[in-house]
Amino acid sequence: MLDKNGIAKRIAQEVKDGYYVNLGIGIPTLVANFVRDDINVEFQSENGVLGMGPFPFEGEEDADIINAGKQTITTLPGASFFDSATSFGMIRGQHVDLTILGAMEVAENGDIANWKIPGKMVKGMGGAMDLVASAENIIVAMMHTNRAGVSKLLKRCSLPLTGVGCVTKIVTNLAVLEVTPAGFKLVERAPGVTVEEIKTATEGHLIVEGSVPEMPI
Repeated sequence: MLDKNGIAKRIAQEVKDGYYVNLGIGIPTLVANFVRDDINVEFQSENGVLGMGPFPFEGEEDADIINAGKQTITTLPGASFFDSATSFGMIRGQHVDLTILGAMEVAENGDIANWKIPGKMVKGMGGAMDLVASAENIIVAMMHTNRAGVSKLLKRCSLPLTGVGCVTKIVTNLAVLEVTPAGFKLVERAPGVTVEEIKTATEGHLIVEGSVPEMPI
């Protein structure tokens, strides 16, 4: 079973040389810490940063350099800062190769809910709806179940949707899954996790074909 860093490390393997990547709030922000050193990747944050690096070491933070989640970040040589209009022009113009988001729920048809729980105060949807409406390659980083052990990979989302039929891949603490027209296809298992455990933790339709390998972590 993976922790949050393990999920981010596995997703980092999906990042290719030359990619422009948007990192959402939460687990996705950790992905920048694990990208291979031999490839060039530009990480974008919708508050207007292109060229994010890993998180700063304690004592080296600059409170004026933050990501969309208001966390302090570092920037790489050549990084640029711009206004939100330019940032969302980049997103809506489909100039982002990979979008990595957290989620509260994902449905077997690729629907995602990640911005609101009814009855709880939220500051707004942020850039999530723009991201999922514009991106063609969306990976979700999330825990497979909630704290009560209830599946977050569902037949249908119960929370207000952020986007419809947009998720392509999911990496959880238990597994890597692809979203297909027939449901969640199990691609890899987390170390020490069995296929039966993944089946039990998945409400949506789970497709298992042959022997499922462990993640190459």
